[in-house]
Amino acid sequence: MTGTSAPLKVLVIRFSSIGDIVLCSPVIRALKQQLQAEVHVLTKRSYQGILEANPYVDRVFGIEKEVTEYLPLLRGEKYDRVIDLHHNLRSWRVRLSLGVKSHAFDKINLQKWLMVRFKLNFLPRRHIVDRYLDAAGGLGLHNDGAGLDYFIPSEADISREALAAKAGFSLDSSFVALVIGAAHATKRLSEDRLIDLCNLIRQPVILLGGPEDRQRGDIIASIAGGKVWNGCGQFSLHQSAAVVRQAAVVVTHDTGLMHIAAALGRPIIAIWGNTIPEFGMYPYDPAGVARHRNFEVPGLRCRPCSKIGYGHCPNGHFRCMREQPLDEIAAAVVEVFGEKN
Repeated sequence: MTGTSAPLKVLVIRFSSIGDIVLCSPVIRALKQQLQAEVHVLTKRSYQGILEANPYVDRVFGIEKEVTEYLPLLRGEKYDRVIDLHHNLRSWRVRLSLGVKSHAFDKINLQKWLMVRFKLNFLPRRHIVDRYLDAAGGLGLHNDGAGLDYFIPSEADISREALAAKAGFSLDSSFVALVIGAAHATKRLSEDRLIDLCNLIRQPVILLGGPEDRQRGDIIASIAGGKVWNGCGQFSLHQSAAVVRQAAVVVTHDTGLMHIAAALGRPIIAIWGNTIPEFGMYPYDPAGVARHRNFEVPGLRCRPCSKIGYGHCPNGHFRCMREQPLDEIAAAVVEVFGEKN
């Protein structure tokens, strides 16, 4: 922007979910830093808190059920542009209602369908972050190479001392954050495999997940022994992020906390079940950094069986998780700790 012209006013649309919203953060930052734009975001109310903590966001609208809740208000904002990073019927309704120039994200649904249904790989070799930035390419944005953003409000931060007091064991040395949750069962290691993994890891382990994971976490912690503490359901999302930020390494499924860990600069060991990194949502590193490792079971003709996930393995064998090389995963944890010594 030059002269005394008013800054561009932009609405970014991304309704869900945690990981996708974090993956949108480079677009939001670029709008603010490169164009000095006034940036508003339309999302679901349950994810509003993630964006309200972002200093590059000027205003957040959180819908409860329908976009019609906010359409009159959004029309009154007089946006210059809309960047649609969700690209579904609801976001299309918003774009149509506002009637300003818009840019939409290509969800590559055809390529994903061909990969899932026929294992024909026409997927672009580009991370979804770069494809999000492509959607706003008409505005002249470029990838600044700074990676992802996640901002933890000061009131949600947790000190190492407070965390140790909750866990009931010393955290004088570094610990492993093990994210046991995921939205779909086919993205998660089973309880017995998680117990085996905890037994292979020598360092203290803090289990992370939502309230729905707490019972599983209790079982894992009770069997795996005193160096494993179940933090599932005991923290808000921001507090879980504060725990992740203090971990030496994060071992995780394909889930939102994986992307939060990437934003916070933690080394990540990602375990992939029915989904594949080639969909473009593997842990994202800043330019010139490579600190993450992906673990998959090679040679499974059934993968990927879905672009999202299922409640159970559609083939019944669940080999993509049952055959994960836990000893190699534990060895990768040791390597990270060795690098930090």
